[in-house]
Amino acid sequence: MRVLLIEDDQVLGEAVRDHVAADSHAVDWSSTLAEARDHLDVASYELLLLDLHLPDGKGLEFLKTLRREGSDTPVIILTARDQLSDRIEGLNSGADDYLVKPFDLGELSARLAAVARRYAGSPNPLIRIGPVEIDQAARRVVVDGAETMLTAREWAVLEQFLRRPGVTVGKGQIEDALYAFGSEIESNTVEVYVSRLRRKIGREAIATVRGLGYRLASQ
Repeated sequence: MRVLLIEDDQVLGEAVRDHVAADSHAVDWSSTLAEARDHLDVASYELLLLDLHLPDGKGLEFLKTLRREGSDTPVIILTARDQLSDRIEGLNSGADDYLVKPFDLGELSARLAAVARRYAGSPNPLIRIGPVEIDQAARRVVVDGAETMLTAREWAVLEQFLRRPGVTVGKGQIEDALYAFGSEIESNTVEVYVSRLRRKIGREAIATVRGLGYRLASQ
């Protein structure tokens, strides 16, 4: 999925960006709220990672504004403020989760995945499609009893289908999940990765909807 990181600390920002990207997500990074707003005006994001203290304002006010404008994009707050009252205020302002700095990057991955599953309407991380078993939490695929290894890009494509079970996913949506701003996109990139996935999990698992995109087979 495509993630927007809003964090002004250079060291932490680089660590989080690189870790989330290694988890197969496309990541754009803003160090100010103004820059974040520019990103949101031109791209669709499936999750925001939001610091509370930015050079040009407070993250909570930014979050409240997003919710007043009708945005339901999941938000995980990243902050050094660890008082219970701070957490309650963050959640009441529209946040979906709250991580106190310093935090373990593995925990960030788990919370990011959990929030994504909730919004996809799939709280159960285990999905079965014929002979294919997909464990979203462990990022593990088993086909006919044998584990199949997926690359980071292949996982990123598969996640788009898992987040929209039974729904046709367009080529543009998959491209957005694969690439952050400034990345080079080949014209046949989506077709290449869908083809690779089919070879690994079975051609019948992903159906082509002519002229519209692709759809994951029914569970």
